[in-house]
Amino acid sequence: MPPEDNRLPLLSDQDVAYESGEKVHIVGIDETGDEDSLGVPPFSWKKLWLFTGPGFLMSIAFLDPGNLEGDLQAGAIAGYSLLWLLMWATAIGLLVQLLSARLGVATGRHLAELCREEYPTWARMILWVMAELALIGADIQEVIGSAIAIKILSNGALPLWAGVVITACDCFIFLFLENFGVRKLEAFFAVLIATMAVSFAWMFGQTKPSGTELLLGVLIPKLSSKTIKQAVGVVGCIIMPHNVFLHSALVQSREIDHSKKGRVQEALNYYSIESAAALLISFIINLFVTTVFAKAFYGTEIADSIGLVNAGQYLQEKFGGGLFPILYIWAIGLLAAGQSSTITGTYAGQFIMGGFLNLRLKKWIRALITRSFAIVPTMIVALIFDTSESALDELNEWLNVLQSIQIPFALIPLLCLVSKEQIMGTFKIGSVLKTVAWLVAVLVIAINGYLLLDFFSSEVTGVMFTSVVSAFTGAYIAFIIYLVSRGITSSAWRRLLPSKETQGIE
Repeated sequence: MPPEDNRLPLLSDQDVAYESGEKVHIVGIDETGDEDSLGVPPFSWKKLWLFTGPGFLMSIAFLDPGNLEGDLQAGAIAGYSLLWLLMWATAIGLLVQLLSARLGVATGRHLAELCREEYPTWARMILWVMAELALIGADIQEVIGSAIAIKILSNGALPLWAGVVITACDCFIFLFLENFGVRKLEAFFAVLIATMAVSFAWMFGQTKPSGTELLLGVLIPKLSSKTIKQAVGVVGCIIMPHNVFLHSALVQSREIDHSKKGRVQEALNYYSIESAAALLISFIINLFVTTVFAKAFYGTEIADSIGLVNAGQYLQEKFGGGLFPILYIWAIGLLAAGQSSTITGTYAGQFIMGGFLNLRLKKWIRALITRSFAIVPTMIVALIFDTSESALDELNEWLNVLQSIQIPFALIPLLCLVSKEQIMGTFKIGSVLKTVAWLVAVLVIAINGYLLLDFFSSEVTGVMFTSVVSAFTGAYIAFIIYLVSRGITSSAWRRLLPSKETQGIE
């Protein structure tokens, strides 16, 4: 029997995120054949390049229109004072996404598939519904963001609903590119990220925010009662439930020899590097947006009224035209953010639906179903709220609440699964990382709990509505307790099994 520290998680014969022919070939690259199966091969720039991709697709969720709106509102209302929080929130997001990648690499399965196997039918169905609701909420924001950008670029010729229809077609772009292979799809997303970076960097250069205030904002923590809501928003929008599911599947797009512990560790190392690089770029882009609006509107009378709908027009009034009017530069960046995030949302939807329900549908059918879930309610939203900026902003608050509610149902299963040796083998997280991860999870859930409490205390009125919300809150807390207690009791019970098995063998 092999030593305990050489044990690897078992791989299932069920459907996987990518078929073997779809994966990027890694095995044998820059290898001599003499490497120890337990040792990690030496670093290779060529391999790092081949592993680069999933982290950048994951990072798009940190740059979606919802995040951009949080950035511009934080800048306009809080100035440069929350930049330190943006940096640490991104670091928290990186930790969560690395755990998601670790789960996918070590097991060869993604989070939705493992949830299907780990939980009873009633619990996994609730988890699936919650994941779908989170995805729909995010997708509505992303599609509306794209539609706003299209409306600006067409000088108002295309109304919001027309932009929604155009954006809905991006699932066909996704399916078209996917036929050419994973690397082509990743290259397309790289172009969109580069478009965002150039657009918002151009705005940064044109508005010339204070470098000194920027540096102080990043290095010196500062928080006041007036900016607490923006601070909660900065942290709350970093953890996207569907993105946790997505990253655990994306990392399986590379061919990894799971029979060799060293090769699995090598994959984890490369994914850690490329994910950190991707989120560093996303942090810089978010920094550009926050500082531009801090420079332009902090301390002004209109700071509280700025949102995605009117941000471009306010920038245009403040900074005028020029060779490339800032209104259109903003719209190009917003369109790239919206298009990239809606396509990755379609991607995530396929994995979530296929994993939880074990569906064996053709990809185009699954993409169409996933797209329809979000496009139908988005079209209704566009038709109702097209002429009302305030109503659209209020809807956006409700969508943020919808996504905040779902965060525990992605985080808790993830942390429970990556802590289990029976699932992760020797790649389960250690006690220190486990403690840090749970503290981060409690912090994020508490922050979003504050957001929910603040929102519902102002929105919930009437006996009937209050009763419904109270009943839902009770059930919600009970399910969270169930997920945590199941993870604890399962780990405690399974911890006894290896010792019993060992005694039997001896």
